Amino acid sequence: MIDALYPLARFGLFRLDAEVAHHTSMAALRLAEKTGLLGLLAPTDEFSAPVEVMGLKFPNRVGLAAGLDKEGNTIDALGRLGFGCIEIGTITPRPQAGNPKPRLFRLTDREAIINRMGFNNPGIDVGVANVRLAKSFQGIVGFNIGKNKDTPNENAADDYLACLRKAYPVADYVAVNLSSPNTPGLRDLQGAEASARLLETLKRDQQKLAAEHGKYVPLLFKVAPDLDEPQIRDLSQVFIDGGLDGLIATNTTLDRHQVAGHPRAAEAGGLSGRPVFEKSTATLSLFASNLGPQIPIIGVGGICSLEDAREKLQAGAALVQIYTSFIYQGPKLVHQLARNL
Repeated sequence: MIDALYPLARFGLFRLDAEVAHHTSMAALRLAEKTGLLGLLAPTDEFSAPVEVMGLKFPNRVGLAAGLDKEGNTIDALGRLGFGCIEIGTITPRPQAGNPKPRLFRLTDREAIINRMGFNNPGIDVGVANVRLAKSFQGIVGFNIGKNKDTPNENAADDYLACLRKAYPVADYVAVNLSSPNTPGLRDLQGAEASARLLETLKRDQQKLAAEHGKYVPLLFKVAPDLDEPQIRDLSQVFIDGGLDGLIATNTTLDRHQVAGHPRAAEAGGLSGRPVFEKSTATLSLFASNLGPQIPIIGVGGICSLEDAREKLQAGAALVQIYTSFIYQGPKLVHQLARNL
């Protein structure tokens, strides 16, 4: 039922400013969930094909990438749409407004988005409280964490530690965002030495938190698709040596080659959607060949069809996530992937 309704909803939403449409659609989902309407429109029982990754039992291989539910306040509603995993955030220690508007742009004919949101979020305390309020979702909740814009890189570990400690009791896994292009200097943390120091610090705390809470919450890093082969090789060794539990490949790209000539191509920010698929999948494949089976990878970036998702798995991913294609295609794509992967 909801698959048939989405094209009509999109028709209206795409006539709004992209960020206004985002907030409108999320509010509508929460209302439909609260009133019970969403449960009638979107029964989820048929989208269960359990798989175990990182010691976690995922109801299926399809997740929602970070960036859509930044506050973690729409988990139950999004869960009704068939996702086996919902990754919330990025969330920072302190609330921040993000970059000036407008900061979200559709490239509709390319099934793409450019965003320069800048980690707009309510802060870790609100994010944790929101996750605690989720009741019906039986899947995996990932907690994507970042540093505040005004925190210098030399103090970035303090921000990540603050988020890790507060998210740990409610998260099924924690994803460390090192790769957003919209926080100045953040991608410098993807350097091998900086990543090794950060990973060592976080792993030390992870062990303490596991003992304190009686559960082990996997730690993942999220990387950019704009890394070259030597960087991927060096980072892979850092991740193996440091005991990283999982990798998310990839975030958005700064590369505009695939949208050259588009009226929006010059907008600053990260490009996501169909145009990033090849670059993202190539990065995933290189990481997979360097990491081997030791560190599972979540493949994200440009998945717009079942064939795309299968290509991510063939490239070395254990799970996949979508975001931009969900905006363009709606729950129908989630259902197709959940049934067939």
